[in-house]
Amino acid sequence: MFYALTWFVVVALLALWTLLAWALHAVAIWSVLNAGGLAGAAPGVGGIRLPDWLEPWVPPEVAQWVSQVLAGLAPMVENLLQAAPALADGVTIATWVLWGLGSVLLVLLGIGLHLLVALWRRHSGNGSGPHAGSSISTG
Repeated sequence: MFYALTWFVVVALLALWTLLAWALHAVAIWSVLNAGGLAGAAPGVGGIRLPDWLEPWVPPEVAQWVSQVLAGLAPMVENLLQAAPALADGVTIATWVLWGLGSVLLVLLGIGLHLLVALWRRHSGNGSGPHAGSSISTG
């Protein structure tokens, strides 16, 4: 009974892992394929500023430094967005590799739980519990 229960849990975790990998892959592919359409938006990165409620808490020098760093990153972001559709195959390969590693770990977890159940059953014994060797005299 415990063997079936542990393997049921492992199979359920494997199904959830597969669903999670599939969903994250779909979102990543959608993002990568649509990133090329955002290529004209990168110059606007330099115009990002802190929210009004945060400005009193941040020194002006830090806010200016952050805006300069963002303005300097704009060309790199632009190049990445233009190259993003070519990354779709890499995302698929990475997803398969991570799914495979996670699946192997889940199967190893199942094997470990199976061995723990076997050890537990061996120690509890087949009718050789803590009182098996003692006889109680009612005499």
